Amino acid sequence: MKNGPTMKTPPLPHIQTDRLTLKLLEPCNAEFMVNFRVENKQHLMPWEPLRSAEFYTLGFWEMQLRHAVQEFREQHCVCLVIMDTDETEVYGVCNFTFIQKGTFLACQLGYALAEKHQEQGIMAEALKAGIDYMFNDIGLHRIMANYMPHNDRSARVLERLGFVVEGKAKDYLRINGRWEDHILTSLVNPAD
Repeated sequence: MKNGPTMKTPPLPHIQTDRLTLKLLEPCNAEFMVNFRVENKQHLMPWEPLRSAEFYTLGFWEMQLRHAVQEFREQHCVCLVIMDTDETEVYGVCNFTFIQKGTFLACQLGYALAEKHQEQGIMAEALKAGIDYMFNDIGLHRIMANYMPHNDRSARVLERLGFVVEGKAKDYLRINGRWEDHILTSLVNPAD
């Protein structure tokens, strides 16, 4: 991306860590996302926008995953699904969205983890691998991530990964039907 629009889009990411696989999930595997979303509906509700009934359907996720692959190819986002190394279960997601090129070379990071996989270091492991990919393979300079002030888990994982608090935004995102304040953080590519 550093070279502008003439740079070729890299192949679909398939990132391995000791315990995880991070990849763009193909539409034919949409049932994995349906299972993850249905199983974690209540757990994720306080941290996400209100979801329609359609959000929990196979048709919706087939379309979403098709769109994610297209958006990756157009270099607008990298929506990674976090899975076990056998690729039989979705543990969570880490999405690098709103990729900006030119003089900014930045994106926004959002993530979610299954309730049963909390407090195992999985999200830190996944985000580290995803961030390395975004800096080294995609060529970004800056990744921004935001969290609600009472979300201690997000605060801890971002701090552990080196994100720096840059401020606070009032009524920043509409979460679970309410406008919520957010703490604004960023991580700059150490190689730049």
